[in-house]
Amino acid sequence: MPQMELRPHQVEAVDGVLRNLSVPVGGRMPPEGLRTQVIAATGSGKTLIAVESANRLSARRVLVLVPTLDLLTQMARAWRRGGRRGVMVGVCSLRAEESDGLPCTTDPDELVAWTRDLETVTMFATYAAVGLRVLQRAHAAGLPVSDLMIIDEAHRTSGDAGKPWAAVHDQQQIPAVRRLYMTATARIWEAEGETSRLVASMDEDSPVFGPVAYKLKLSEAVRLGLVAPYQVVCLDIRDPELHAALASEDNGSPAVRGARLAAVQTGLMRAAVEERFRRVLSFHSRIGEAEAMAAGVPAIAARLAEDDPETFPLAERVWADWLYGEHPPLHRRQVLDEFASDFLGGDGFEGRDIPAALRVLSSVRVLGEGVDTAECDAVLFADARGSMVDIVQMVGRALRMQPGAGKLATLIVPVFLEPDEDPNQLLTSDAYSTLAKVLGALRAHDTDTIEALADPRLRNARPQGEREGDEGEFADGQDDDGESGRELRTAAAAGVLRFSEERDPAALAQFVRLRVIDPERAYWRRGIEAATRWLRETGNTELRVPYTYVTPEDWPAGIGGHPTGVWVADQRRYYAAGTLEPDRVAELEALGMVWSVQDTAWAEGLAVARSYAAAHGGMLLPPATAVWEGYPIGTWAKNLRAAARRTFQNAERRAAGETGVPSAGELPQSRLEALEAIDPGWCPLGWDITWQRTFRLTHAHLKAGGTLPTAAGQIIVQGEDLGAWTAVQRHGWDKLLPAQQWLLENTLGLEPAGEDEQPPARRSQSAAWERNITAARQYHAREGHLRVPRQHVEIVDGEAVGLGQFVNNARRRAATLNPQRRADLDQLGMRW
Repeated sequence: MPQMELRPHQVEAVDGVLRNLSVPVGGRMPPEGLRTQVIAATGSGKTLIAVESANRLSARRVLVLVPTLDLLTQMARAWRRGGRRGVMVGVCSLRAEESDGLPCTTDPDELVAWTRDLETVTMFATYAAVGLRVLQRAHAAGLPVSDLMIIDEAHRTSGDAGKPWAAVHDQQQIPAVRRLYMTATARIWEAEGETSRLVASMDEDSPVFGPVAYKLKLSEAVRLGLVAPYQVVCLDIRDPELHAALASEDNGSPAVRGARLAAVQTGLMRAAVEERFRRVLSFHSRIGEAEAMAAGVPAIAARLAEDDPETFPLAERVWADWLYGEHPPLHRRQVLDEFASDFLGGDGFEGRDIPAALRVLSSVRVLGEGVDTAECDAVLFADARGSMVDIVQMVGRALRMQPGAGKLATLIVPVFLEPDEDPNQLLTSDAYSTLAKVLGALRAHDTDTIEALADPRLRNARPQGEREGDEGEFADGQDDDGESGRELRTAAAAGVLRFSEERDPAALAQFVRLRVIDPERAYWRRGIEAATRWLRETGNTELRVPYTYVTPEDWPAGIGGHPTGVWVADQRRYYAAGTLEPDRVAELEALGMVWSVQDTAWAEGLAVARSYAAAHGGMLLPPATAVWEGYPIGTWAKNLRAAARRTFQNAERRAAGETGVPSAGELPQSRLEALEAIDPGWCPLGWDITWQRTFRLTHAHLKAGGTLPTAAGQIIVQGEDLGAWTAVQRHGWDKLLPAQQWLLENTLGLEPAGEDEQPPARRSQSAAWERNITAARQYHAREGHLRVPRQHVEIVDGEAVGLGQFVNNARRRAATLNPQRRADLDQLGMRW
């Protein structure tokens, strides 16, 4: 196999991996295999390090684990480009049209049959429980042990970020001769009020992750030209009317959130002109706001261009779109390709070669760690309600660049100030909560620079480019903890953080010190103090703190409002992973610590369920295949619904006097109550979740001020035709359960169809096709392409047609379309 051309830092990393993963002469392979870590800045080429390490170790059988399906297919391509030979297989549920040619399976026997006798094979899987179960069963069925396991984005398997599938570390469940753990962010802290907690920690020389073979700090990667230097630009927004709305009890209403988003869009457009951005990624926590961002940017651009045509680009040269986790992979790739294009409509499309002035792509939890996107100039944090792990990967998006490209990455943070607010009240103002989170995420990438922001000397420092001799000092590698190193870090931090209005440097340093940086020792002591107080207040003799327990706010400063339940759960995970120091183990055991982690899976799933419902209008009705924040929330909810129905049915049997009713598999009352607190309608007892979901979407439409649709095509929300659904309910009233009838009457105001009303004529398949293809032709004639957003509705002769859904369905059924229908779409430039 030809030697890959690696950069010097990659050569050094591979050498370190080989040292740690090679068995010494005369030595023996330990029972748990050999393990090591590579911690290197985002965008520094960790994948090539892994590929070359596998080649140099002569690893015939390699297993690569990643967080998401998007990253899985991308990783397979990267390994092939990197020089890996032999068969490649995906251990996942991707269909052929989604896997980019990678054969995939979730059948353990099929996986064994495909790979057992191969000379060289590379398997790719995600951390999802389904993939790991397939691997475990395949090993039980005869799948040989992997020579090398690569755990990419390995911080996901540690600390509070770790999910129930810790099987990746367990030699009995998924065996491997060698393990290589790779990440850019080994330690991630999350601020919570006045405290911080460690949500991911890959401790050096731990028995789980092994010793560090190579470490490349972000500051060094910047110096080498591998990663972009960065700045944080804060958009100070002072709007009396908006502030009054945000401070009102109605601050969560669509109108108020829309006004907030409009202010952010305007600030973004002004910043784009001043900073000369061309591509911006905008991150959101709500699906509706990501979609509204994409819809509103061109309108804001048009208004600003009308007011000041000399400064702002025409709206026709501004492109915007959005993505979220349930968009099909092919649609996501199409949108990302458009985002990457330098021209409107795509390079050479229909002869259009107009350069795009600005591209804005908004998203909700879809661009997972490491997934390729076009290089962006800026990342906008429209809000920061996601987990710190998610925010850390968003920051990484901005830092990535082609080596030597010379870009400056910008992180854009809105700061909503009160009309008369002193901008230097950084310690107490809620306006800076998002900034604190973003700086905390940056700290995970670049500890030195962010902690230097808390240095009082920063007020007298000048930006790095203005200091004489900086380049030479960095080139000599003076990156230690001495006085010279501290001076350099302070100089590098100067100019990193910018505001629309000036801030007092001393107040800024205090803000970073107290709201961003919280020393680990103080974090540990607060947890111990809170746990001790909990024992005393509750009278318990064992430390069994509920996962969701937070101490009362009136407890002493430092432990009031402390998330003690999460803190105790964290300590259990560190203990199970072997990373908790012996003196801390002893201190917890003296308090009566119970080390069981049996309830961890439930607590983790419940946290993800709350996040999913918050982003879906309070609904916990995910399809069985849904994955949220890397967690199989659809399978989790489906299993719990089955257990809940079994629980209710058994309760009815017992109430009827039946004896001997088994209780195995029932859902405890406490868990039922926790799920009902998230969504009272999460488990319909007499009908399926599709009916429940459409009912809830219709109800939400009415609550938002909409009118009740009565005919097909009038209102389509998230791919559901609400008008067609209501018509079916009215004309099929007698087939509904009494509870469904009551909900429709009392919640939606829906009544059964009268005897004289004719049911809507069902459109034949041919007629439906003609209606949809007419809408497609109309869209193509107007837009010049058929790259239709999934939620787009086209109006044809006064009738609403769900064109986005039609195109998506046609793409999924491409193999079964008859030749004429496929040709009709080919003529419109359909991308299959």
